[in-house]
Amino acid sequence: MTTRYRVEYALKSHRRDQLIEWIKGLLAVPFVLHSQPTAVYQEHSENLIAVAADTHQRYAEIFRDVEKLISDHITHQAQQAPGKSKLKLLVPTVGSFFTPLPLEDAFNYQDRQRFISRRRFVAPSFNDVRLILNSAQLFGLARTTGVDLVTFDGDVTLYDDGACLTDDNPVIARITRLLLTGRKVGIVTAAGYTEAAKYYERLRGLLDAMHASPSLTDAHRAGLVVMGGESNFLFRYDHHSPHRLVYVPRSEWVLEDMRAWQEADITELLDIAESSLRACAANLSLPVAVLRKDRAVGVYPLDRSKITREQLEETVLVVQNTVERSPVGSRLPFCAFNGGNDVFVDIGDKSWGVRACQKYFGGIEPARTLHVGDQFLSAGANDFKARLASTTAWIASPAETVQLLDELEGLS
Repeated sequence: MTTRYRVEYALKSHRRDQLIEWIKGLLAVPFVLHSQPTAVYQEHSENLIAVAADTHQRYAEIFRDVEKLISDHITHQAQQAPGKSKLKLLVPTVGSFFTPLPLEDAFNYQDRQRFISRRRFVAPSFNDVRLILNSAQLFGLARTTGVDLVTFDGDVTLYDDGACLTDDNPVIARITRLLLTGRKVGIVTAAGYTEAAKYYERLRGLLDAMHASPSLTDAHRAGLVVMGGESNFLFRYDHHSPHRLVYVPRSEWVLEDMRAWQEADITELLDIAESSLRACAANLSLPVAVLRKDRAVGVYPLDRSKITREQLEETVLVVQNTVERSPVGSRLPFCAFNGGNDVFVDIGDKSWGVRACQKYFGGIEPARTLHVGDQFLSAGANDFKARLASTTAWIASPAETVQLLDELEGLS
């Protein structure tokens, strides 16, 4: 049974995407009016087909209207007045869009896959809308700018949480295909290692496959980079390195605004974050240890014990609020996030990491960049900020990443 606590917890703003929830609300009306849940499937089959067709039409009309609102919002963006768009008034938290979103076509596509309009007991869900938005983004890219750069999160996006990218992972063939078509690939991860060997351990399957591939040229292989610590350490593929990666000096990729980040500020921000993490761990009696890195600090469980989701999110929100209210928190960008069973605070965030990849590859535009990740909630999710630097696709598993890349290939 769903408890009142769980219901109220799910309604918290940091656990919801306002645009998706708003679209869900719009779709709830035709679902209620046309679902006819009391009918028996075996009876009135012709009537059920007619109801499904009518429901499909109603859903499609809603997505067509939302598509028009997004186009209007994009027009206001171009006029430097996004706050005056109708969509902004209806969904105050909505951000920027880099391409149009053909939502009606995307709904038609996903309805053929998921049979959304045929359901009578289960209304269009968060996942339905999320996947429709993903398809719409791919359609928008394919029909306008195209894709020059695809960046990926690591855990839950390319491989299971806490796992590694092994040689049997089906995403390897898809990433290789991206490189063969001349696209660039960036793996933008929170893992903040300063040694290539650590990344090789996590990405061994992909890196070894690239090394052994007879189809990939040196130019193709040069299209892969790994950005670690959100936006702090860049490595490029190197065919002759034993770890397949070599460190790229900051001078070759650092953004102009990042040059203003002062070491004293970095130390001060991490000190404040560490103090807050320690206080949170004591308050919640968390069985954790503190790990301080060059540009990050976090807590991780001792003896592989499991920390509850609520404790992790409480820690993220407390630390984020504490750092934001500090003077240095207003001068220096940072990211506090829930890593699944740990909490870390990094200097910078994935918007800076994606932008740095764009710069490294010669200045690729946001409208020609796709970031794929699993964490897009407004707090404690480190893919959220990537929306500021590129188009995005919100996936829920490595299998969805494979499906998404196959969908992209089908549109090319």
